[in-house]
Amino acid sequence: MKSSIKNIFGVAAAMIVILGFNVATDITTIELPFVETKIETAEEKQITSLKDFNDSIVDIAQKTNPAVVTINTEKTQEIQTIDPFSFFGNPWGGGTQPEIRERTQRGLGSGVIVSEDGYILTNNHVIEGVDEIKIRLFNDDEIDATLIGADPQTDIAVLKIDGKNLPALAIGDSDESKVGAFVLAIGSPLSEDLAHTVSFGIVSARGRNIGIIRNNRGGYEDFIQTDAAINPGNSGGALIDMDGKLIGINSAIASRSGGNDGIGFAIPINLAKRIMDDLIDDGKVSRGYLGIEFGGEVDRTMAMALGLDQIRGIIIGQVIVNGPSYLAGLRKDDIVVSINDQPVRKWNAFRTKIASLKPGDKVKLGIIRGDTEQNITVELGELPTQLNTDNKILKQDLDEQIGFTPSNLTDDLKTQLNVGNEIEGIVVINIKQSSNAFERGLRNNDIITSVKRKNIQNVSEFYEEIEEAIESNDEAVLFEVERENMRLLIAFEL
Repeated sequence: MKSSIKNIFGVAAAMIVILGFNVATDITTIELPFVETKIETAEEKQITSLKDFNDSIVDIAQKTNPAVVTINTEKTQEIQTIDPFSFFGNPWGGGTQPEIRERTQRGLGSGVIVSEDGYILTNNHVIEGVDEIKIRLFNDDEIDATLIGADPQTDIAVLKIDGKNLPALAIGDSDESKVGAFVLAIGSPLSEDLAHTVSFGIVSARGRNIGIIRNNRGGYEDFIQTDAAINPGNSGGALIDMDGKLIGINSAIASRSGGNDGIGFAIPINLAKRIMDDLIDDGKVSRGYLGIEFGGEVDRTMAMALGLDQIRGIIIGQVIVNGPSYLAGLRKDDIVVSINDQPVRKWNAFRTKIASLKPGDKVKLGIIRGDTEQNITVELGELPTQLNTDNKILKQDLDEQIGFTPSNLTDDLKTQLNVGNEIEGIVVINIKQSSNAFERGLRNNDIITSVKRKNIQNVSEFYEEIEEAIESNDEAVLFEVERENMRLLIAFEL
C-alpha cells in the first residue's frame, strides 16, 4: 500500500500524524515541595550488570516524569441546526430560522516544565485556536495556564503557570544526540488515564523533514526520529537522553494505522529553546534571512551534469537584489556546499538552519562557483513578515486562487509516496474540495511534474509558471500529474 501524509484530522492509508489540539486565563498559584531532578550523567554511571543498567533507566524515569504535564483544552464552536419540517412549512408553527447551538470540543496533549517558576514547552497544534488551557501536574493538581506565545512554523508553543519549586527538566544539547543513543519518551498517549506513560527506544535518525508543518510561509523542520513508542496525545511531551536532559519535544508519528508503528518525530530542543526564548523575551520570533531562492539540490545526476566530484550542496536559483547574500557577493547558480564548515545536502535542512539563527548573526558559506571553491561570510538580515516573488503576487494569494498549496518533492516525501527518484515536481497538499482544481480531479499527494507542458522541479518554478499564466490572462492551466504510477493530464480554470 502506498504511503501518504495526513495530520490527525485528515484521512489516508499511511499517515504522518500530528499528535494532539490565544488564551489568557486567571492564574492559580501553586507551590510544591522541591523535587530533586539532578541525575548522574551517562559518564558518571557505573554499569557492571544488566540490573545496574535497568536501575539507571528507572532512576531517569522517576526523576524526570514529574516535569511532564498533561494539557487539557476546550474550544467552543457555534453550529447551526435547522428544523427538518421547515422546508415545506411546519404544520405545528415552527419557524424556518436556523437554531444556533454551542458545541464544546476537547483536546488532549502533553507539555514539559522547563523552569521552576512555571514555563512549559508544548506544540502549537495542541493549543491552537482553543478557548481554555488547563495543566494537570504529576500530583494530579489542575491549574489554568496562560499562552505566552506560539510559532506555527516550528509547531512550538510556550505556556506559563504560576508556581514555585516546580519540577523542571534540565535542557540538553540536541546537536550532541547521536543516532543509536538511548532515549525515553514521556507523555499522555490516547487518554488522560494514560498520563505520564514512559517508553524506551533509540534515536533512529536525525534531520528528518517530513512535510507535516504547513502554512502560508512553509514550516521549518529538523526532526529527531525515534522508535520510542509515542501516540496521539504525546504531542508536546518529552524526549529525554541518558543524562536525564530534555533533547526533544515529541510532535508527530508516521503510521498506517493512526497508532504507534515505531516511527516518531521530535523537535530538537536547540530549535525549540531558540523559539521559546524569543517568545518569552519579545513576544514574537525573529529569523535569519539570506535573501536567496532555491534552485535545486545536487543529486547524483546533477553532479554529473555540473562536473562535480561530490554529491553535495544546493543551487542558488535567484539572489534578491540588495539582500544580505547579494551584498556579501553570492550570485545565481552558486552552489552552497557548507555552512559554518558543516556540509549542506538538503534545501529544507539548510533553510531551517538559517531560520534558527538570529538577524545579525554571521554565517560562513562554502560555495562552488564555476571551477573554484571559496568561502563567503554573510551577515543575516531579518526574515520579512511577508515575502513575495519579485514583488508580484503573494504566494498565499496564489494558493487561495488555485485552491491548494504546493510542496517541494523531497527525498523523504518520495519515500512516503513510493515514487521513483527520477520523478521531479511538486506535491499537492491542503487542496480545497470547493476549488475548481478538486472538481477537475486534482487530489492531495498528486505530484505535478509540468505546468503548461513545461517541466518543473520545485515550488519556485511552479509559482513562476502560475504567475506567468495569470499575467498572460490564460483562462485555464494544464498540469501533468503523477499518481500511483499513472500519468494524468488535468486542466482547470484559473
